[in-house]
Amino acid sequence: MGKLEGKVAIITGASKGIGEGIAKVYAKYGAKCVLAARGSKVLELAEQLKQQGYEAIGVQIDVSDFASVQNLIQTAEETYGPVDVLVNNAGVCVLEDFLESDSFENRDLHFDINIKGVWNTTKAVLPSMMKHKRGAIVIMSSVTGDMVADPGEVAYATSKAALVGFTKAMAREVADKNIRVNAICPGYVMTPLVEGMAKQSDPEDPSRAIKAIADAVPLGRLADPEEIGELAAFLGCEESSYITGTQIVIDGGSTLPETTSMGQ
Repeated sequence: MGKLEGKVAIITGASKGIGEGIAKVYAKYGAKCVLAARGSKVLELAEQLKQQGYEAIGVQIDVSDFASVQNLIQTAEETYGPVDVLVNNAGVCVLEDFLESDSFENRDLHFDINIKGVWNTTKAVLPSMMKHKRGAIVIMSSVTGDMVADPGEVAYATSKAALVGFTKAMAREVADKNIRVNAICPGYVMTPLVEGMAKQSDPEDPSRAIKAIADAVPLGRLADPEEIGELAAFLGCEESSYITGTQIVIDGGSTLPETTSMGQ
């Protein structure tokens, strides 16, 4: 019997990257997976999991639209029953020089998806969790913003740091309802998002940017999305029943070095 056997789990941003990795791990451990994303690829992933014998449905939504998120919760409950776990994974990252644009489009994009998206999905699912006096909410933050940052990441770092505050405040607010809220703070993971950032930073040779990232990680590589999924599964199951209001770093040690030269 899997650690998530029978649990109804919503995973946002589940069409690719970390979200896809989480979906595969949750399915492996027996969860009834409700996969959500804007694009049609989420439907394809759900179908793939079903063909492998798992329980999964795909729903196309926009996390920045509260009505869309409410429809997601309704669909999940009509299909499988009350939601036990919400994994707030949907997010964007677009590099931009802070003074490059006066349109504020990049700022609003990050705030709408990364912050408002988490706010919306959490707000939509909580009434049911509170009614049943149980639930686990997992929020995908980052080491970026809360611990480190690079040039061009102001919007992204701000949005991800905000999620740490959201995690702690929300955990305190719903603790007496037996609902736990925790954040995951990944370092670099081999995903389409990171590949896109590599193309932005080194258009002529993105692979060189990826190698440079890996070389700077003490474990010498980027994470696989399913490694993040394993941590998300732990936070969504009863094995973590006394953990709430915290952020867990999973970065291969990338935030450990004090300098880049000492001892080299």
